[in-house]
Amino acid sequence: MRVLAAMSGGVDSAVAAARAVDAGHDVVGVHLALSRMPGTLRTGSRGCCTIEDSRDAWRACDILGIPYYVWDFSERFKEDVVDDFIAEYAAGRTPNPCMRCNERIKFAALLEKALALGFDAVCTGHYATVLRDADGNPELHRAADWAKDQSYVLGVLTHEQLEHSMFPLAATPSKAEVRAEAERRGLSVANKPDSHDICFIPDGDTRGWLEERIELTEGDVVDVDGERIGSHPGANAFTVGQRRGLKLGTPAADGKPRFVLEIRPKQNEVVVGPEQLLAIDELRGIKVSWAGVPISEVRSGEEFDCTAQVRAHGDPVDARASVEVDDDGAQQLVVRLVEPMRGVAPGQTVVLYQGTRVLGQATIDSARSALRPDPVSVQA
Repeated sequence: MRVLAAMSGGVDSAVAAARAVDAGHDVVGVHLALSRMPGTLRTGSRGCCTIEDSRDAWRACDILGIPYYVWDFSERFKEDVVDDFIAEYAAGRTPNPCMRCNERIKFAALLEKALALGFDAVCTGHYATVLRDADGNPELHRAADWAKDQSYVLGVLTHEQLEHSMFPLAATPSKAEVRAEAERRGLSVANKPDSHDICFIPDGDTRGWLEERIELTEGDVVDVDGERIGSHPGANAFTVGQRRGLKLGTPAADGKPRFVLEIRPKQNEVVVGPEQLLAIDELRGIKVSWAGVPISEVRSGEEFDCTAQVRAHGDPVDARASVEVDDDGAQQLVVRLVEPMRGVAPGQTVVLYQGTRVLGQATIDSARSALRPDPVSVQA
C-alpha cells in the first residue's frame, strides 16, 4: 500500500512512519509548512511546525530511508485555522484550533492531495485506533494508552477519511515505549519534548495575541441579574470559566470568587457569577458530523446512551443524546448530562463515545445549567 506519512518533526510521527515501513508499505514522508514565519524556532516544548521541526522530520526520513517532501499549506492554515480562531473569539465563542487543523488541514487538504497523487492512506502519529465492524466499515476508537489518547481531536473525521487513515501507535501502551523505540532506531527526536499550547501562539499568551488582532472595546461586567459591577477592556478576550483578571472592585455578597459565566459580544458584556453556575446539564450542538457510519438511533431519531467529552484531556461524562433536524434539514445534537459538567462554552467541541468508540462530534451552540435555566448561547 502507498502511504503518505505526515511528519511533524516529533517522536510520535517518526515512530509511526517507521512502523509503516516495517509493515511493508511504500512510505513517503511529508512535512506540512504551516507557519508564515519559516525562520521561527520552537521554545522548549512550546509551538510546533517550525523550521526546526522540518529539519527533524527530514533527519527521521533520512534514517528510515524514505523520500521526504515539504508541502506549503501555510495559506490554507491561515485561512482555515488561524483566521477561524480569530473570528470565533470575535464572535464570543471559544474555539479549538487543533480540531479545525485536523478537520481542514491534516485530514481534508492533506488527504485530498494524497489521494489525488495515488496514495492509499495517510499515516500520522496520533494515538487512536481504527477498527472495522462486521460489515467492514471503519470505526474510530480510543488508543490503548488513555493518558495519551487523541481520539477527541480526531472526532471530526468522517467515514471517508477514516477509510484512508492509519494510526500505527494505536496499541502502544505508553509514550515511554515510543521514545525507547525511537532511541533504538537511532532517531534524534527520541527525547524531543512534546509540543503543547496553540502552535501559532508559542508564548502561550492567547489574550495578548488576540488583543493585537481583535478590536477590543471597553464594556460592562454584570452579574446574573444584569447589575453592573465593573468594566472590562474587551469582552472577546475573556473565556467562560475564567476567574483571574476580572479586576472587579465590588466583592460578591458571600465574599467568594466570581467566574465568567457568559460572554455577550453584541452587548459587549461579560456575565460573572458564583462557581456553581458553571455546572452545565444540557448541551446543544451544531455542525454535527459522525465518525464512520452513524449508529441506528441517529438515523431513527431515538435517544441513546453515551459519554460526552468537551476537552482533549477532559473526563468523559455519562449522557443521553439525540438528534433533532431543523427546517433546513440540518442536524442539531442534544446532549443531556447525567452529571453536570463544569465551565462549558459555546464554540467548544463535544465528542460523543460509546465505550471506546467515537460516535461523532458537534460544535456547542448553547449550554444550560439547571441552576440557571436561561441557556448560555452565542449565535454560531
